[in-house]
Amino acid sequence: MHTPSDNYTLLLASKSPRRRELIGKLGFPVRCIDIVADERLHDHVASNEVAQHIAQLKANAYTAPLQPNEILITADTVVVLDNKVLGKPASRDEARAMLQMLSARTHLVYTGVCLRTQHRQQQFTEMSKVQFKKLDKITIEYYLDQNSYSDKAGSYGIQDWIGYVAVERIEGCYYNVMGLPMAHLYQAITELL
Repeated sequence: MHTPSDNYTLLLASKSPRRRELIGKLGFPVRCIDIVADERLHDHVASNEVAQHIAQLKANAYTAPLQPNEILITADTVVVLDNKVLGKPASRDEARAMLQMLSARTHLVYTGVCLRTQHRQQQFTEMSKVQFKKLDKITIEYYLDQNSYSDKAGSYGIQDWIGYVAVERIEGCYYNVMGLPMAHLYQAITELL
């Protein structure tokens, strides 16, 4: 098994502050990079494959040569309810509608991850089930007033106030719901090396 002391550097292609925080705790040196990729959903992709599809698009968009000790990591997280992907809301009204849909329901959170070195590539998808309590109008509006919904799939962050008061139960990885399934990622890194 490889450890962070093996002198590998992780290149995280993500603007997500949550992913940047999480990956920093693995113990490897991390360099965060920006990648521009077309993340629009494609009709031919099944809802449970969308996150992996977008992670792969991001990996393909990185064209710089990797050094022997570098591992490129791309990821995407989506919320799925009734086979419908709930992306990042475009407005407060859209965020409100998403939270109303999630209220008193169980939804799925998929994170697709792609890892690439000079010579190998590996990818995986992690799924977690999240049960929300019934959300009343006051709770939803209070959360929306905090303006922390706009960059989050499904309009919520489990690590935010809404996660504390609305999430009744999780089956699967908590960190997956935050945007990066840490145990699975660490295992994938060690297997890749």
